[in-house]
Amino acid sequence: MLGTAGEETAMHAVRALPSRKVFLATFAAVLGNFSFGYALVYTSPVIPALERSSDPGLRLTKAQASWFGSVFTLGAAAGGLSAMLLNDLLGRKLSIMFSAVPSAIGYALMAGAHGLWMLLLGRMLTGFAGGLTAACIPVYVSEIAPPGVRGALGATPQLMAVFGSLSLYVLGKYPHVAVGRLRVPGSQVGLLLPWRWLAVAGEGPVFIMVLLLSFMPNSPRFLLSRGREEEALRALTWLRHATDTQDVRWEFQQIQDNVQRQSSHMSWAEVRDPYMYRPILIALLMRFLQQLTGITPILVYLQPIFDSTAVLLPPKDDAAIVGAVRLLSVLIAALTMDLAGRKFLLFVSATIMFAANLTLGLYVHFSPKPLAPNGTVGLENMPWGATEQPPATPTSYLTLVPLLATMFFIMGYAVGWGPITWLLMSEILPLRARGVASGLCVLVSWLTAFVLTKSFLLVVNAFGLQVPFFFFTAICLVSLVFTGCCVPETKGRSLEQIESFFRTGRRSFLR
Repeated sequence: MLGTAGEETAMHAVRALPSRKVFLATFAAVLGNFSFGYALVYTSPVIPALERSSDPGLRLTKAQASWFGSVFTLGAAAGGLSAMLLNDLLGRKLSIMFSAVPSAIGYALMAGAHGLWMLLLGRMLTGFAGGLTAACIPVYVSEIAPPGVRGALGATPQLMAVFGSLSLYVLGKYPHVAVGRLRVPGSQVGLLLPWRWLAVAGEGPVFIMVLLLSFMPNSPRFLLSRGREEEALRALTWLRHATDTQDVRWEFQQIQDNVQRQSSHMSWAEVRDPYMYRPILIALLMRFLQQLTGITPILVYLQPIFDSTAVLLPPKDDAAIVGAVRLLSVLIAALTMDLAGRKFLLFVSATIMFAANLTLGLYVHFSPKPLAPNGTVGLENMPWGATEQPPATPTSYLTLVPLLATMFFIMGYAVGWGPITWLLMSEILPLRARGVASGLCVLVSWLTAFVLTKSFLLVVNAFGLQVPFFFFTAICLVSLVFTGCCVPETKGRSLEQIESFFRTGRRSFLR
C-alpha cells in the first residue's frame, strides 16, 4: 500500500499526464455523437427536396414533413429508455457499438425508401441510435478520463455532434430555403449529394466507430462491477499508457474500493436515500431545464422565426452562421471547462441565454408585425418549404437584432448548458445507478424536446411569438437559481470523490 506522499504523487501524475490512448478511445466513442449530429439535421436539406419529389409516394405534405422532422426525437427517447437496461447489461462500450445496428438499418431504409413509412421508420431508428449513444457515450468518456482532462473530454460529444451537423450541411449544401423569400414553384433544391446518397454517407462514421471501438478497452469501472479485476487493471494500464500495472495501482485501488462499496444492485428502497436520489434528481432537472431554455424549437423553427421578425438571410449562409457559432462556443467550453469550472460556465451560459431570449421577446412584442395581403403571416403557415406569402422587407439595421440575439443564444447554450449538462450527468450519478439514470435523463430530455417542438407553433399562433421567448427567459432565470443552489462544482475531482461528497455531504471533497 502506498503512503500518503506516494498517493499524492500518483494522484498528481494521473492528473498531469493524460495518455494519448485515452484521447484515442474518446475519439472512437464520440464518433457516435458525430453520427447523432448528422442524423439530427438530416431532414434539413432533404425535406425541401422531398416536398418537390416527382414520386407521389415520396412527396411530403406539410404535416408529413413535420412528422419526418420530429419523429427523430421519439426515437431518441426510446433509445434513452433502452439505455437504462443496455448500459449495465452490455456495458458502455458494447452499448455504443450496438447502436450501430439501428443506425445502419435506419440509413438503409431512408436511402432505399419508396414510401413514407420507410422514411419515418428509418428516421426513428436513427433517432433510437442517437438516444442510446447520448446516454452511453458521456458515461464511457467520464469513466475512462483522468480528472484533469475530464471536462475537456466531456465536451467532445457535443463538439462531435456539431461537426456531424456541419458535415451534413456541407454535403447537402443545406438549402435552408428562406421562408421569408418567395421561391418559384417547381424550383429545384440543389444538393451536393442526392438525398438518398446523404443517407448512404451517414453509414460511414457508424462503421468507422465500430471498427475503432473494437480495439478499445471497456470502462475499468464497469469491468470491476462485473468482477473482472485483471481485465479492469489491464484496461486502466492501457488507458494511462503506463509501463507497469504498479504505475496505476493507486488509482485502481480507489476505483476498486468504490465499486466494492456498491457491489450489490440498487433496490427501490435505496432510491429514497439522499445519497442516491439527490444526484439523480439534479441530473434529471438539468436535462429538463436544458430543453426548456428553448434550444430545440429555436433551431427547428429558426428560419420561420427570422421571417416573422423581418430578417432576411441568404439561404446558403443560415446554417453556416449557426454551425460556426455553435462550433466556436463548444470549443471555448472544452478549452475552459477544466480551468474556469463547470458552475462558472453554467452561470455565464444561463445569463447569455436569458439576455438573448428577453431581447427576442421584447423585439417581437414592440416591433411592427409584417403583414401579408391576407393578414399577418403566422409561423404555422411558414413550414420547411416555400411560402406563398410575399416576404417581409427589413427597413433598418434594427432588423439585425433577432439575428444577433439568436446567435448569442446559441453561443450561450453551446458554451455551458449544452455540453456541461451531459458531462455533469456522467460525473455526479452514483456508479450503481449510472446506467439506468443516464438512460432516464436522455428519455426525459427528448420527450421534453418533442413536446416543446410540437407545441411551439400552437402557442405562437394562439398568443404570439413573444410568449415562448418570455417563457424561455423565465426558465433561464430558474436555471441560474438552480445552478447556484443545487449544482456542485466537480472540476478536478475524481468520480470517487464526487460520490463521497453526496454520500457524506462534506464539501471538502469538492474543494
